[in-house]
Amino acid sequence: MVGRLEGKVVVVTGGGSGFGAGIATKFTQEGAKVIIADLAQENGAKVAQSLGCTFQKADVTKRADWEAVLKNAIDSFGGLDIIVNNAGATYSNKPTETVKDEDFDLCFHVNVRSVYLSSSVLLPYFLETKRPGCFIQIASTAGIRPRPGLTWYNASKAAVSNATKTMAVEFAPQKIRFNAVCPVVGSTGMTHLFLGKPDTEENRKAFVSTVPLGRGSTPKDVANACCYLASDEAEFITGVNLEVDGGRCV
Repeated sequence: MVGRLEGKVVVVTGGGSGFGAGIATKFTQEGAKVIIADLAQENGAKVAQSLGCTFQKADVTKRADWEAVLKNAIDSFGGLDIIVNNAGATYSNKPTETVKDEDFDLCFHVNVRSVYLSSSVLLPYFLETKRPGCFIQIASTAGIRPRPGLTWYNASKAAVSNATKTMAVEFAPQKIRFNAVCPVVGSTGMTHLFLGKPDTEENRKAFVSTVPLGRGSTPKDVANACCYLASDEAEFITGVNLEVDGGRCV
């Protein structure tokens, strides 16, 4: 059977672990040519090798690295079709008055500036080539139904969702789609930061108790949602925040 993303060229940021690794795995299985762009070289290269895809070390907060990613996609595969802005960061759950400048900067640089740079660098390519691009941002339920203790992480994800909707409207005439996927907390390398304590089943109980389906998001859940939005099946879908949250935001 032909994969749903057969022949598509995809960049997945933060693909060396967590949701990003799940997305890279699913997209590769569906026939996409995937470039994992990650600052963590060891993890990113390991995942890429296991999937038979491409790894490129990249800092998503730097314009030059985005330009290098685009050049790699064109030189290696002849172009680019889909961007999944998955790389993200947060600080440890804490009272808002104790947040440091570096905590705030981390969230807005990695979570928001990366999306800004991806659009700033890549949109001209899609507009010039008239290629129907697809941008998928990994936002969060935190931007829709925020919990206390992560004010500026929540705000950064709300900014991602809003920017996604704005660009969806702006670039719809050029057939460039923008959508966001909003997971609820799962078990990833950042879960202990969301919790503000070790990531254990006991410590996750309070979070999970607010999810009607009774568990957190998994890489597979997020990857399946992204695959749909990236596929031709979603050609009429743009500007959505797809909540992959077991009913948390209802």
